[in-house]
Amino acid sequence: MAAKSDTLIALAGFDFSAVSADELKTAYKEILQAGVHGICFSPYLEGQAPGTLIREDQIRQRVNAIKPYTKWIRSFSCTDGNEAIPRIAHESGLKTLVGAWLGKDLSKNEAEIENLIKIGKAGDADILAVGNEVMYRKDLSEEALLEYMSYVKAAVPDIPMGYVDAYYEFTKRPRITAACDVLLANCYPFGKVVILIIPYCI
Repeated sequence: MAAKSDTLIALAGFDFSAVSADELKTAYKEILQAGVHGICFSPYLEGQAPGTLIREDQIRQRVNAIKPYTKWIRSFSCTDGNEAIPRIAHESGLKTLVGAWLGKDLSKNEAEIENLIKIGKAGDADILAVGNEVMYRKDLSEEALLEYMSYVKAAVPDIPMGYVDAYYEFTKRPRITAACDVLLANCYPFGKVVILIIPYCI
């Protein structure tokens, strides 16, 4: 089995241990200028956090800042103003992976799911994500998550739907895997999240 450092170098295609901080900054700028396929999008400013009500002008400002560098954005929630992100992103020419944040608060879950469905029916979602690492955090049972997924798929059948979790959760939970149109697998090569979108076919 390869050492962790060998694995990191292979994933990156670049030996980060052999370059200076200035060289890393230069490499980062070059990658950003060339553009990336998609970005996990958080509209929060300093002092804000999940639960803060986000205004549309703030979302527009943040979307405008990133749109020259990406084609897709992923949102994490459909409440507290975040439900405006997909519409604003589409207006800006970006594609959207729209997530409903699910947790232990069932009333909040219901609001997230209903808004996710509204966004899908409005045509502002290119992919729907029903939950993020719910199994990893053990916030819901597998049955409960599957019910949410089935409900969303029945309501908006024409939009690809999936679930986001650590890649190994899909191997342990074949019913969740089978319920997905796309597998939205989180990988953590450098302590940061990378989402792999994998079409799932039975």
